[in-house]
Amino acid sequence: MNPFPRVPIVVDDRPISAEAGTTVAAALVNAGVSAFRTSLGGSPRGPLCGMGICHECRVTIDGIPHRRSCVIEVAEGMRIETRG
Repeated sequence: MNPFPRVPIVVDDRPISAEAGTTVAAALVNAGVSAFRTSLGGSPRGPLCGMGICHECRVTIDGIPHRRSCVIEVAEGMRIETRG
């Protein structure tokens, strides 16, 4: 039995797998994603506080925008968008 089972997710139309129980933010960083969104001024933004306070890690999850990726666990089949 694998102590860290993996689940399939889709990030920006790219299929990857992530450890079950990890946060979306951690899964994205582990997949090499550093910019989770773009600020109104055009600057790339990513996780800062890691506990849901700063809102810099917002992504679209399963079509719902502005989800804080650092407080949501990955789930099998989850679709995550970091662009736009």
